[in-house]
This record gives sequence, C-alpha cells and structure tokens, in this order.
Amino acid sequence: MSLFRFVASSSSAILLTLALTTNYSVSAAAEGFQPVSPEELKMTSEPKAPGAPAILLWRQVDRDDRGQTAREYNYFRVKILTEEGRKYADVEVPFDKSTGNNVVGIKARTIRPDGSVANYEGKVFEKSIVKAKGVKYMAKTFTLPDVQVGSILEYYYTIDLSENVIFDSHWILSDELFTKNASFTLKPYTSDYAPINVRWSWHLLPTDSDTPKEGPDRVVRLQVRNVPAFHTEDYMPPENELKSRVDFTYSDELPDKDANAFWKRRGKKLNGEVESFVGKRKAMDEAVAQIVAPTDSPEVKLQKIYARVQQIRNTSYEVHKTEQEKKRDKEKGPTNVEDLWKRGYGDGVQLTRLFLALSRAAGFEAYEVRASDRRNYFFSPTVMNPSELDANVVLVKINGKDMYFDPGAAFTPFGLLDWGETGVPGLLLDKDGGTWVRTTLPDSSQSCIDRHANLTLSETGDLEGTLTITFTGLEAMKRRVEQRNEDESSRQKFLEDEAKEYIPAASEIDLTNKPDWKSSSPSLVAEYKLKIPGWVSGAGRRALLPVGIFSAPEKRVFEHTERVHPIYFEYPFEKDDDVTISLPLGWEVNSLPPAKNQDAKAALYELKAEKDKSTIHLNRKLKVDLLLLEAKYYAALRNFFQVVRSGDEEQIVLQPIGKSASN
Repeated sequence: MSLFRFVASSSSAILLTLALTTNYSVSAAAEGFQPVSPEELKMTSEPKAPGAPAILLWRQVDRDDRGQTAREYNYFRVKILTEEGRKYADVEVPFDKSTGNNVVGIKARTIRPDGSVANYEGKVFEKSIVKAKGVKYMAKTFTLPDVQVGSILEYYYTIDLSENVIFDSHWILSDELFTKNASFTLKPYTSDYAPINVRWSWHLLPTDSDTPKEGPDRVVRLQVRNVPAFHTEDYMPPENELKSRVDFTYSDELPDKDANAFWKRRGKKLNGEVESFVGKRKAMDEAVAQIVAPTDSPEVKLQKIYARVQQIRNTSYEVHKTEQEKKRDKEKGPTNVEDLWKRGYGDGVQLTRLFLALSRAAGFEAYEVRASDRRNYFFSPTVMNPSELDANVVLVKINGKDMYFDPGAAFTPFGLLDWGETGVPGLLLDKDGGTWVRTTLPDSSQSCIDRHANLTLSETGDLEGTLTITFTGLEAMKRRVEQRNEDESSRQKFLEDEAKEYIPAASEIDLTNKPDWKSSSPSLVAEYKLKIPGWVSGAGRRALLPVGIFSAPEKRVFEHTERVHPIYFEYPFEKDDDVTISLPLGWEVNSLPPAKNQDAKAALYELKAEKDKSTIHLNRKLKVDLLLLEAKYYAALRNFFQVVRSGDEEQIVLQPIGKSASN
C-alpha cells in the first residue's frame, strides 16, 4: 500500500506533535507585481527558444516550511510571442485538495504591448481537471483578459499546505515554456523540540546554473537561467524523473556518507516499527483459526487470509465521512494488529501489516518490504531519501518461491501488486537492517483487455450485435480504483466512452450488464449492445470491410519520427480480439488479407481473418512485454507499430454470391 497516495500525509511527513506550542510568525515573501522593462515589452522572439509560442521571462518560488502551516509563494511572468501563445491566458493552478492544501491570494494582470494594464477582476474557479489516460487533479482556473501577441501575462498565488505536517519540499525547475530567469528559495523547518535536519540533492540542473546554497540566514537559494522548455511525449517516464529539479529531505537522522550504512541503520529502525505493530502472535493465532482450516493447502490458506483482510474497512479509500467517523478520526488509531482486528478498520498500510501478521501466524515465512512506487520517480538508494520508499508490501515464501502482496491497496487481486509497486527495488526488513530485493513484474498475459464480439453485417453496411470486454489483472484493478467513488451512471458512461474509443469510427454503444466494481476479483466484465453505422463501404459491385474494428488506440501511437525521452509503459499488457461477423443474405467473401505475425520478442502482433459460407472470423492479438526502453531503440519500436497499423488497415473484399471479382 502506498504510504501517501490516499492519506492526508506522506511517509515523508513528520507530525509536529511536539511543536504545536511553537508560535512562529511566518513572514510572507515580498508579494505584488514587479515593474516591467521596455526590453521585455519590445521582445518578439527568444534566440535560445526559436519558434516558441511564449516564454517565461521570470519565475519565482519562495517556500517557507516554518510554523504550523507551510506555504509556497509562486510568481509567473509570461511573454506571448505568437498567436498560438495566447492559449497561456488560460491558467490552471493544480493542488492536492485531499491532503488539505489550498491555493489562495491569486492576483493576475495582462500588460498590453503598449504598456497599459488590464487587471484580472473575474472569478477564480475550482474544478476537477481530467487529462489523457484518466489522470485527474484539482485546479484553480482563470483566464486573463485582452491577451494579444506581444502581451505579458503576470500572476501570483500562495499554496497553503497542510497543518502540523512537514512535507519533503521540491523545486521543479523545468516548465512547459522556456524559462529565461528564475529564483527559488526555501526557509527550512527548524524545531527546538526535535532534531530535524534538512538536506538536498539535485537532478539535471541547467548547465549554466549554480547549485543550491544555504546562506548565513539559513535560507537555501538558487538562481537559474535559460532552462529549456520541457518536451512532453506519450509513453514517457514520470515527468519528475525527466525534469530539472531540486529535492529537499527532512529527517530526524543525521546524514551519512555511506549509503549502505545509512540503509542498514534505517532498515533496523523501520523493522522495529513493523515488529512493534505486528507482534501480537496469540491474537493472530486466534484470528487465523477463524479464517483457515487445518486441511487447507498453503495457497488456499494464503488466499483466505488475503480475502479476509480485504473485507476489513479500509479508511484510506474513504471520502465522505459521517460526523461519527470524523469524531473517531480524532481518536488515536490502531496501535497494533490486535487492536486493528478488534476495531474492524484501519488504513491501507495497517491492513497490509495485518496480512503480514496473519501470514506468519499461519506458518508462512513473511516479511514487510518497503518499496518505491514508480509513478512519480525512479528510486536511487544513493540519494538516501527514506521517503522514496513510499509503499509497503509483503513478501511471502510459498511453495519454494517468493510472492508479493498488497491487500491494503484496494481492488488488488491475489498475487498481484498495484502497477506502481511492480518491478521496483525495495528493502526487505529484518533485525539486521534488511536486504535489497526487486518486486515482481507481471507479464503481459496478466493484464489483458479481451474483446469478444458477435456482429451482423446489414445490407446498408452497418455492423450490429453484442460486445463483451473482459479486463483482467492490472487492467481491472486500474478501472476499479479510478471509478471507486463514482455512481452507477458515471461508471456506465465511463465504460461506454472507453469502448467507443477503441473503434476508429462513430459508434453506438450501450452497456447492458452491471459489472462487479466492488471486489478484487481478477476480472471486470462489461457487456454491450454495439452498432457501427457504415462500417463497410462499397466499391462498384464489391464491398470493403476493414479488419481493425478495435484498432483506434494504435492508430496514433509513436507517429513522430524523432524521440526525446525513453519509452515507458506502466506495465506489460495484452489485447485480444475475437470477432465473428455474419454476412447478409446473398453476399460472400471474395478475398481475405494475408495473416500477420510480427514477433519482435518483447512485442507481438498477430492478425488472422478466416471465412466459411456465411461468416467471417477475425482474431487479433497485441502483446507488449516492455517496461522501459531507451530512446535509441525508438525507431525499431515505431516500425513495429507501423506494421500494426498496416495490418489493422487491411480490408476484406465482399461480393454478391455468384459474381466474380471482375464484376
């Protein structure tokens, strides 16, 4: 279970229970609009960013982690250089509302090319933004007035962070736009009650910039110049892994020059915390006796324990709380697995540890592994940042092999991990400080989208019939997690819209069943009525039927000839299509496209079209067993997907019975 994904604070957060009596006055950074120079008004281009639609003339980030509530002041000055650049008048300020953060004090203005000013007087909206691949986030949005080519846009705001918590701070230097100049400062948290220290590391700093330095006033500062615009590509690693950045880490431990010594010391401490929580063997023995039977096989025992843990209320995934629940939240949470078992609820981290304790009580050799979720960055032990080990999973030795489990991550099927926890390094905890392991990466067959269609072709060229889509493994889990707080109508629309996106033509799709959204079963099944008007086109006395009925997602993959970033898939996946088409009376197949079999070892594409007297049978398979591929191999991968597109564009030729192709 991720230690921060659905909770109010991350594992890197330090509760200020000892410092609540401190009454620091947080001095705000100097706010207000700064003067604009004549040179900035006259600027028409930037030699170091040729063709850029806009650039950042100035960016300022002042972070203050002191006091009960940390805050961060942000200032942007944007120069509009082309007509396309006018889109930057639409501003989104993202924030994580689930952790108690908020954006306040927004001020904005447009400076016209003649130097006159149009202040923003409108309303700031708060909305949920949905990006590609279902990514959602909250943002404050507004649109600046009277923006022209040559205008300068300015806005600033403050992010108020959660109370009583220290979060590891970050400076993300890279932006969508080229940045001419920028300034970053941090006032680190200090405490008279606990030995809190801060250290920092940097990644891909601009070549002509200095490194961050702490001044006599204990403020860390960095000035940067000429930061290249960040280029976004499909299927790239996490942005934070690719952007220029500085990471700050708070710790109650002194830094260590030897990474191995650091992690040994840290591992012993983490193991002590885990053992303190799970060390209630008698209570767990009694609990296991209620769950498993002595005659159960080892795997059946583990499956029963896993299922029982997932039945316990998981507070990490709750959104709407009653007054009684809010009152209980103020109470001290479970202190150990016995307490959790009696209460009947716990957060995801605690439930995963309950599974660890129950597994041990059932006779299994089991360990907690502190792993690094790869959604936002790739872990490096040399950085010595314990907050990057932000997920806890359980390793169980069963039938001679290691298996990883995370029942605290909702909807995770038995034997799988959430995708961000797969194929990542982790510290297996023991009394000696632990050892490094790597979690398993499921192969493509464990995360499959299976589409089975029975369709009839009408005289007018329409395809109509039934479609069943079965999502398995991580594909099922991902959709359940994304839709966990939605109502039935929203889920129905979600599945119908997704099915339409598979088809490279306008279609009519209606969900006809009620999928199982609440369980952790390996599959999620959706059944539809489907109609694709005009799928078959005529050519004289012939009719042409494209074979790529569900090929739309691959039509725009890796179109560009050049690639900047490595290629990164979230997890290996497979797509299997089985389509039967009944022909209208009086029509037959004149010709079928040749079978395709493109085997690139780590990727596979197969397509076969078969016929009998009155039906066509299409089988299509696409497998990708890749995770991360260097950009230098992009051409080969692009060529593979060009073969996929070429195969999907093949057509079956139909003709009236008794007519030759020449007719």
